[in-house]
Amino acid sequence: MAVKLHVNGQPVTVEAEPGTPLLWVLRDDLALTGTKFGCGVAACGACTVHVNGEAVRSCQTFIEDLEGASVTTIEGLAGPAAKAVQTAWSELDVVQCGYCQSGQIMSVVNLLATNPRPSDADIDAAMSGNACRCATYVRIRAAIHRAAEIMEG
Repeated sequence: MAVKLHVNGQPVTVEAEPGTPLLWVLRDDLALTGTKFGCGVAACGACTVHVNGEAVRSCQTFIEDLEGASVTTIEGLAGPAAKAVQTAWSELDVVQCGYCQSGQIMSVVNLLATNPRPSDADIDAAMSGNACRCATYVRIRAAIHRAAEIMEG
């Protein structure tokens, strides 16, 4: 089946069987490999992307549900929140192995878009579906607070 959508601001038409997860369309068909496969059951957050401005797990988002949708991956992430998060991640040296970081960053940008001054409880709630096998959670939380500070100016 053919599905028309916008990926990182560009119109695309993809051919995929019904039931194909967006994750595999992004990685295999569009060569956008920043979105990672982690668990396949939407439990780890490594595959997080934005669909119509909301953070979703691409491993459980099916292509047939995306006709006309706007998808943003880590490769297309832009704007003040994205820049602030990228700066904070670098300043605080958040990344260890880095595998989960694209999903972490996508979730954080979504959080800051709706809550520019999140509390620790807000952060914990928003990030609860993102696993980090290296356990950099303390640095992730600190970087989220730092990104909020950067956004305030």
